[in-house]
Amino acid sequence: MKLATPFDVRAKRHIGSPPLLRFPAALDSATRTAKKNGKLADLPEEVMLELGLDEAQDEAALRQLVEQKLGVAASAIPGVIVEKRSLDARRGRVRFRLQVALSNPAARSPLGGPPLREVGQRPRIVIVGDGPAGLFCAYQLARHGLHALVLDRGKPVQPRRHDLKALNQAGRVDADSNYCFGEGGAGTYSDGKLYTRAHKRGNVRDVIELLTVHGAPEAILSDARPHIGSNRLPKVVTALRERLEAVGQKFEFNARVVGLVSEERGGRQVALGVRLADGREIDADAVVLATGHSARDVFEWLSAAGVTLEPKPFALGVRIEHPQLLINRLQYGSAAGHPQLPNAAYRIAETVDERGVFSFCMCPGGWVVPAATTSGELVVNGMSLSRRDSPYANSGLVVSVEPADWLKAGFSGPLAGVRLQQRLEQAAFAAGGGALVAPAARASDFLAKRASSTLPASSYIPGLIGSDLALVLDSVGIGLSGRLRAALARFARTMPGYASDEAVLIGVESRTSSPVRVPRDAQTLASPQIENLYPAGEGGGYAGGIVSAALDGMRIASALAERFA
Repeated sequence: MKLATPFDVRAKRHIGSPPLLRFPAALDSATRTAKKNGKLADLPEEVMLELGLDEAQDEAALRQLVEQKLGVAASAIPGVIVEKRSLDARRGRVRFRLQVALSNPAARSPLGGPPLREVGQRPRIVIVGDGPAGLFCAYQLARHGLHALVLDRGKPVQPRRHDLKALNQAGRVDADSNYCFGEGGAGTYSDGKLYTRAHKRGNVRDVIELLTVHGAPEAILSDARPHIGSNRLPKVVTALRERLEAVGQKFEFNARVVGLVSEERGGRQVALGVRLADGREIDADAVVLATGHSARDVFEWLSAAGVTLEPKPFALGVRIEHPQLLINRLQYGSAAGHPQLPNAAYRIAETVDERGVFSFCMCPGGWVVPAATTSGELVVNGMSLSRRDSPYANSGLVVSVEPADWLKAGFSGPLAGVRLQQRLEQAAFAAGGGALVAPAARASDFLAKRASSTLPASSYIPGLIGSDLALVLDSVGIGLSGRLRAALARFARTMPGYASDEAVLIGVESRTSSPVRVPRDAQTLASPQIENLYPAGEGGGYAGGIVSAALDGMRIASALAERFA
């Protein structure tokens, strides 16, 4: 249903309220009569409704169902808010969770939460990284009127596209501007999935609303598994930055941080600012590290500065790609092809030899893309546009990796997981023969323990080369191929066709999360070793996606607001 835009960025003011069915926006005579007779007082606050795939899923249909469910004329109800919309394709049903507004909905709080304030000059908080953790940290600081300077090693989101084109078409890696680095972070050009289980970490609704009022589709407010799409998210990120700049927050791009500026005070190191690659030093009253899961150089200079780092479990594996029609048939059964159904997603998991093997970052109607950040290494990831209308479906298929695994591979210390990643990515690059061509194998060949001489069509632009993918996976010596093969065989039994000739495994998926955690105090969220330093988001080891990273950045901002109050 068409909803009014609840926030006008250009006017910089709230102009609407949460999405409503078009019931009366004001209390009319029917509403007053119903209130007088006590009818509204007896209404439930929440209503669950279902519509069939062939039924109209519009305002009129929902209005009629609400009237039938509540036994009250729609004209007597101030408003009904669509809280969640989810799909049960096997039963051919669409479920709606509706909140009944028993008072004038115009009085509800507008979307977008607390307004921003003009920021002062001090304290000066430097945020390293303009991904979701850094961006939302700056936003929350602006709600408190606190100044932030956001530094990012990459480019603004629109010029960043040119480097992605060079990455895909020429295999040329810009170490500071790629799918992982640049304005918006790794999620900007990786579908913009907003599904999260991090509801205990903060106000998820706040993050979703902020994305919506800055241009994300309003469907994310109610969809059970919301996403924005890599074509829309860049505009949302730009709008967020421009809104922050309007109240005084500062952003600087092509500004790679190479170290902390600190001194010893009272027997303890205190961060006073950061040092940039161009030689400049920028002073700060606090430094927030929101550098993402792939900024390996940051871990190096943190270690050199005396910050104790901790190794963290993560996951390694491949991307698996199928024709989207095959996944639709597997997930929707006889309903596949219905015009009301979107391209299907899936989640699968198994345990093999005490290690989890699971799908990761599944992209229906998407593309496999090269996500390398360094020449001579090969990493793949998935992305999709808002319409998710590519003929391909892809997902990470990865094995959880524990400290015992990297010790087995001959690596130790806090950066052991990073070294393990690097070895696997270098092996994949060598097997591909350069230019980011990826080693790949049909799922059926992989199960049969043989190399693939031919490959199905793929969305991966740099190209694939038929390989014995097990040789690449086993180059790190931790049994990746055996666990993947065992899990794939089980998935094939529960999802016939999943491991057929049409499915292709593409190597390697290795940047699932940070292999390092930067310790911080549970209460202050600051480093226990270096005063004024605040590790945040995925790079700090405290998040695993756009929403959880945004929430963590906002938590850091709230802690800073309390400190500087």
